[in-house]
Amino acid sequence: MGCHMSKSDGPVITVKDIDDYERDGVVCLRGAFGPEWVELVRRGIEQDLNALGPLHTIQQANDEPGYFVTDFCMSQRISEFRSFALESPAAEIAAKLMRSSKCNFFYDGLWAKGAGTQKRTRWHQDQPYYPVNGRQICIIWMPVDPVAADSSLECIRGSHSWNRWFQPELSRDAAFLFGRGERSFERMPDIERNREGYDIVSWNMAPGDCVVFAGLMIHGAPGNASDKNARRALSTIWMGDDAMFAERPGKVRPYFEGHGLKPGDPMDCDYFPRVWPRVADAASVAGMRRFGAESTFRASI
Repeated sequence: MGCHMSKSDGPVITVKDIDDYERDGVVCLRGAFGPEWVELVRRGIEQDLNALGPLHTIQQANDEPGYFVTDFCMSQRISEFRSFALESPAAEIAAKLMRSSKCNFFYDGLWAKGAGTQKRTRWHQDQPYYPVNGRQICIIWMPVDPVAADSSLECIRGSHSWNRWFQPELSRDAAFLFGRGERSFERMPDIERNREGYDIVSWNMAPGDCVVFAGLMIHGAPGNASDKNARRALSTIWMGDDAMFAERPGKVRPYFEGHGLKPGDPMDCDYFPRVWPRVADAASVAGMRRFGAESTFRASI
């Protein structure tokens, strides 16, 4: 599955990694981010958990053990996340795995589960939540804590190529996004009751390792089986050459306003900055400057 050690300045993405990603829709990279990037993200996560942002959700009831918290678009207000998005190897990793000539940053998300948390992250695909069409969409999931495979992200290998879109459900209360009767999407099958019928993969992971998966990958996560350690992970979402703005049957999550894009427009504008290649043109430089300033973006859930 392309797991290997890498140099401190980022992983060497091999032909095998790319082939595995294209075939399976998911690849694990060992040591993809050096200790300095892990510590930067860890500091950002601690800041966010101490003062959660406006897009956060407490994903479980008060009487359930542990805690399960998500937050989104933290890079618009926390400099550590912004630096990671604009300066870490993440964009290059995403571009190379997607065979894209460029890579634009979409947004970031926090997935935090305290020790002993039992609630699952529901099986889902990410891309139906997004107003984005195209095959070159990927997510980099990077934990800052050691994670055992029985508490780690789970992916159904090859599901990105099923050519099926499943209706988004919210982890908090299983409510359907876009309305229960929406016919543009299929209902997600009951994967938990038939786990043996799917090629489910997960990994033991150390801080600095990451899992990269395609936007249409079906994935989820168990609770945190550790009775001592939290399981905190950062997701960053990346868009390649063929990513274009699309409409969905209802309000997407997160919902971005003010970008001015119309259906069919490339997701390549100063609102969603082009981060790679590093030698950027004037438009991507302007986007990175805007993104690095006090947030002028408006996002909601």
